[in-house]
Formats: sequence, structure tokens, C-alpha cells
Amino acid sequence: MKVKDSNGTELKDGDSVTLIKDLKVKGANVTLKRGTLIKSIQLTDNEDEIDCRYEKVKGLVLRTEFVKKA
Repeated sequence: MKVKDSNGTELKDGDSVTLIKDLKVKGANVTLKRGTLIKSIQLTDNEDEIDCRYEKVKGLVLRTEFVKKA
């Protein structure tokens, strides 16, 4: 399974990604701003989603259509 970001670049475990859009996080009352750097992503069984950690949100799952490889 190949996981690709919004630009079509292949993503791997441990990569860093940047958000391309402001995202509201459900249940956390936090908005992640465009340009936020997310480090050390983990791939999931779904090729459209990645698992990651952010300082204010634990267990964050992002859709690959909203990120680009940093």
C-alpha cells in the first residue's frame, strides 16, 4: 500500500508533514493552523489517513488530503 500526500508524494513512517489548511479538531476545542509542522507520522491500515501526535492533541488522525511532506 502506498500512502500519498496532497501533492502525490509518497509518505513513510517517521516522516514530517505540514498542514495545508486550517483544521478544527473535534472534541479538543483546538484549531490546527495552516503551516503547522507535524513530526513522526505513523501510517495506518487506511491509505487516506495517518496517525500522529501534536502537543495539544493525543491520538490525532489526519486525512492525507490536508497534508504535504515537509
